[in-house]
Amino acid sequence: MAEINKEMTILEVVQQWPEAASIFMQHGMGCLGCAIAQFENIEQGASAHGIDVDSLIEDLNKVASV
Repeated sequence: MAEINKEMTILEVVQQWPEAASIFMQHGMGCLGCAIAQFENIEQGASAHGIDVDSLIEDLNKVASV
């Protein structure tokens, strides 16, 4: 089973699981096309946007496990 963790980059997750893009958007992270998404990990991005990283990771892993 695939597991997404908060140390992975946003771009890495979206490349491996394209459907994860909608989860990022639902959580208020609409910056997937941003250059920083290549380097910033999920925890950094969530923190910058005031998003609960644990909730985001839980939802991302639901998509990754399908």
